[in-house]
Amino acid sequence: MTADLAHPKGHRRGRIRLLAGAALALATAIAGMALPGAAHAESDRTVSSNTTGTHNGYYFSFWKDSGDASMTLRADGRYSSSWGRSTNNWVGGKGWATGSRRTISYSGSYNPNGNSYLALYGWTRNPLIEYYVVENFGTYNPSTGATRMGSVTTDGSTYDIYRTQRVNQPSIDGTATFYQYWSVRQQKRSSGTITTANHFDAWARAGLNLGTNFAYQIMATEGYQSSGSSDITVREGGGGTTPTDPTSPPPSGGNCTATISAGEQFGDRFNLNVAVSGTSNWTVTLNLNGGQSLQNSWNASVSGTSGTVTARPNGSGNNFGVTIMANGNWTWPTITCRAG
Repeated sequence: MTADLAHPKGHRRGRIRLLAGAALALATAIAGMALPGAAHAESDRTVSSNTTGTHNGYYFSFWKDSGDASMTLRADGRYSSSWGRSTNNWVGGKGWATGSRRTISYSGSYNPNGNSYLALYGWTRNPLIEYYVVENFGTYNPSTGATRMGSVTTDGSTYDIYRTQRVNQPSIDGTATFYQYWSVRQQKRSSGTITTANHFDAWARAGLNLGTNFAYQIMATEGYQSSGSSDITVREGGGGTTPTDPTSPPPSGGNCTATISAGEQFGDRFNLNVAVSGTSNWTVTLNLNGGQSLQNSWNASVSGTSGTVTARPNGSGNNFGVTIMANGNWTWPTITCRAG
């Protein structure tokens, strides 16, 4: 990829500092009687130089290489940001000092003008991996020039999976060569729930294994030679009062997740492998692209030969495959999954 947002940022934030201790408490004595200590929320704090730390119980990170980008840390997991075109590259957000398979909810506004991401962003070690779950982006699609490794349907949309490599580039552990893993949401949104385990598992099925040691994990806004603003609140857990995105379809039924990976390719057709998780009673829909047709299938009961193709279990497990006649169109079909 070109030297754009795929450029790693972790090294520029300094070392990761873990949350130490509980919230400050102030004990007040009135008339000789000691009142119980009361926790005090931290006031809003604006940062405009490279720093990491904690604020109101959340880890935060901010980095820029130049310009006027700034981020204001607000109550709980909320932060707001703004940046202008004097900033070459910046990234910042709130989240957790240590990543995990947590479910994350976020909501707010995101207004980019140019090249920018809104993404769940993190690193692992052993091996060293930089990863993104891109929920929204500006004018530049991060899949440009990347190696497509499959897709996963989760949290109301299909995400395309990609891998890129950085060679002898700065990282959270100095100059290194490492892979970047990407899940890029097909239908952009600025509020919703991210089930990180579904992305991690889909990456693993595609041969993209994360490291055993998680570094930080934040809901980040990033800008590259652009301008814009954001106001994002992040928390752990799904559902609740998190606003739904009216532009996205309803989530897949239950915990049904379907992941496509590449099979063998021929001169006029190609194979795709589909892995279903979360339920053994599922309906998977493949939306073929113009000119394409289904030639063959295995390990599932499949109906339809063009347009919308539907697959259901036939007693052969949760993994099946299809052969698609390309007819000059090699774009993979979109996929959805629902329980039942």
